[in-house]
Amino acid sequence: MFMKNSRVAMVALGAVMASSAFASLTTYNQDFESLAAGNGGALSGDGWKIFANVFDSADNYLYGYGPFGAPNGGAGFSAIATGEFGPNTGLQYINTYSDYNNADHSNNRKIEANIFQEQIISAADLGQTFTFGFDYKASSGFGPGGASRTWAFIKVLDPANGFNLVAFPRIETTAASTSTWSENNSINITIDPSWTNNILQFGFMNTATAYEPTGMYYDNVSFSAVPEPASMIALGAGLLALARRRRKA
Repeated sequence: MFMKNSRVAMVALGAVMASSAFASLTTYNQDFESLAAGNGGALSGDGWKIFANVFDSADNYLYGYGPFGAPNGGAGFSAIATGEFGPNTGLQYINTYSDYNNADHSNNRKIEANIFQEQIISAADLGQTFTFGFDYKASSGFGPGGASRTWAFIKVLDPANGFNLVAFPRIETTAASTSTWSENNSINITIDPSWTNNILQFGFMNTATAYEPTGMYYDNVSFSAVPEPASMIALGAGLLALARRRRKA
């Protein structure tokens, strides 16, 4: 009887998985617990990248640099950190901050630091909705200060049109608590039919000048497709059939 019940459950699960089986955008989950804090390549080895844009005091674009593998430690962009964890964060999380190696901090120029994962959108992804989830908290000693600002984001870039930004849903995290983690935050995006072969990025960004602090912690990062209603109906039907079989057993 156990084998029969299990088969019904697997059919229901398969119906949910089938809708995204051929999509090129893939599920990502990271709680940073398994990444070695002392390994300078731990974040880049997990696919994290960085890119910086620099603007003058009037917000005119000056230059950019990247993408590069995200560093784990040092004065620029990112590090695996610990010591300010919460009840659901485990012991490690990612610390994101400005590129303080850039001397233009002292020239009244605004540094935009991006730390992100990226994937390529395929035709199979069109019309699907994806969600980017995360928890966050400001650093207790180096949280955003002055005019600095921080965000979590999803970006879609068109490489055939000068990497033009075609979508940019985001949540500002600048005012985060320095003592309590904000949990279960999410950003959703539905893939437009015109986005085939575009680049999708999800991650974190900050802007700062004059070496102002920007330290923001993120944890329990996830990216996945939102199940379609028809798939959820199929799952419900499968679970109902499973429940009926159990009552008859």
